[in-house]
Amino acid sequence: MSRVWYFAYGSNMNSGTFRGRRGIEYARAIPTRAPGWRLVLDKSSVFLLGETFANIVPDPAAETLGVAFEVDESDLVQIDWSEAVPLGSYQRIEIEVAALTPMEDGPGSAFSLTSGRCAARPSPSVRYMQLVIDGAIEHGLPAEWVEMLRAVPAYPETRVARLMRRQLDRLMKRRKR
Repeated sequence: MSRVWYFAYGSNMNSGTFRGRRGIEYARAIPTRAPGWRLVLDKSSVFLLGETFANIVPDPAAETLGVAFEVDESDLVQIDWSEAVPLGSYQRIEIEVAALTPMEDGPGSAFSLTSGRCAARPSPSVRYMQLVIDGAIEHGLPAEWVEMLRAVPAYPETRVARLMRRQLDRLMKRRKR
């Protein structure tokens, strides 16, 4: 199977989420920047959970930091499924990326996800933001980026989200290959 890069900028940066909840085994994880993309935390859920999630939107003056994971090309289907791409939650795109520390065999482009599903008021949960922050720290993103993430207003997780997460995890669990 061929290898591709997947650029994560939200909770998928966290290995516990990416390997654990999503079931994706990766070969390498590289701290990366995506020029021309701005991180926003306004993506609403297709499941009406009452909270919002990370998203990237085009912005020529911005860049988003995240993690490029080297995965099997077949893993993109699982990523799409676990992020509700078939339901219109996100769309898979290919974007330019660059390793924060230049390297010969690092990523030059990666698949990622973006969405037009924007909530009027960004409201990520404290639980979600902790996953994002922990993933950024785990993969050595710069302290300034981590501090920016810590400054994002976050709210208690909704009761609906807490109850739905277990059900959604069961539905999205990777089946044995």
